Amino acid sequence: MLRPDPAIRPLPPVWVMAVALVSVAANLRVAITSVPPLLDAISADLGLSHAAAGALTTLPVLCMGLFAPVASRIAHRMGAAGAVLAAALSIVAGTAGRFAGGNVVVLYVGTFLCGVGIAVAGTLLPRLVKTFFPPERTGLVTGLYMLAMMGGAALSSAVAVPLADRLGSWEASLGSWTVVAVVGVLAWAPFTVRANPHHTPDEEGPGRLPWRHSTAWLVAGYLALQSWCFYSAVTWLAPTYVEQGWSRGSAGYLAAAFSGAQIVSGLLGPVLSDKTPDMRRLLLPAAALGVLGCLGILFAPLAAPWVWAVVAGLGQGAAFSLALVLLVRYARTPDASGRLTGMAFLISYGIASVGPLAMGLVRDVSGSLSLVWLVLAVIGAVQGLVVLRLRPDLSRVG
Repeated sequence: MLRPDPAIRPLPPVWVMAVALVSVAANLRVAITSVPPLLDAISADLGLSHAAAGALTTLPVLCMGLFAPVASRIAHRMGAAGAVLAAALSIVAGTAGRFAGGNVVVLYVGTFLCGVGIAVAGTLLPRLVKTFFPPERTGLVTGLYMLAMMGGAALSSAVAVPLADRLGSWEASLGSWTVVAVVGVLAWAPFTVRANPHHTPDEEGPGRLPWRHSTAWLVAGYLALQSWCFYSAVTWLAPTYVEQGWSRGSAGYLAAAFSGAQIVSGLLGPVLSDKTPDMRRLLLPAAALGVLGCLGILFAPLAAPWVWAVVAGLGQGAAFSLALVLLVRYARTPDASGRLTGMAFLISYGIASVGPLAMGLVRDVSGSLSLVWLVLAVIGAVQGLVVLRLRPDLSRVG
């Protein structure tokens, strides 16, 4: 924890900073996960193909890749806390624009603004946790961060359709999440006034990304495969069951179960990793759960749909949270971890952003979403093969 300059006002109490951080973190998946349960209604109203509809989740993921490396440069100019405030305001503008989502251009521009905000805030918040919170509280705060992010994802999936029914349109349902984004801004703004003068080491100037480091490429490859499977599953799980005859509301609850399961494994994975020198012991079961869930949806979608959703969610939640651990474990210093994260996010989210759109093309060509789950199972198996190479004795990024 940095020692503040006496001339600078002291930071707020730890619990106040935690509330501010959680308020922003709650918005980091909502703009993505609130869309899939409404995709059929959006497609029908706007005349979109499955591929074009899939782009509504593809675009934020692409932004997460493109703007993650840029976040450090923004923080260098504005201060990390100020950059997160700007990101939260971008999410407010993007979600508010969805009230006018009946205009295709406005819908996609709003989605882009949400994606930029998610990218910048999602990249900088973990650094702020390590900078402004006492070492004995960082684990708790990180857990709250993950809980807010995944909890927001589960909630938005569950209530997207009921909100559309209650408010009268899918546009109002998507736009209603502006309230959560505004709460994030109001909670973060006072913290920014106190925290922004406390510059972090990363803000002294962004370093070069580790393009020539083999371990960095291996970690980025793992994260790319995991992200492809996750965002494709988030996008097409609910529409798959709508095709099976489920109501949009029931399919939305199933998507919420998928996201909710990630809360459990997302919190448990990092805790177990502290006692596991060889991460492959955790990464392989996580990949296996993801593949099993996809195969269940493919071969027996109506036999145990809630089981398949929970199994897939447990696998994806653990795989993602453990990937965050990899970004720390395979770096020698916090600065190296930041550069590894920037490179891994740029590559992985850039590749994964194609996933929902590509799976939509598979649906358009094949006439069914069943084949999508076969493709995702194969990608999950490849993810498992990459895991085998993530030995604990790999060279660290320095």
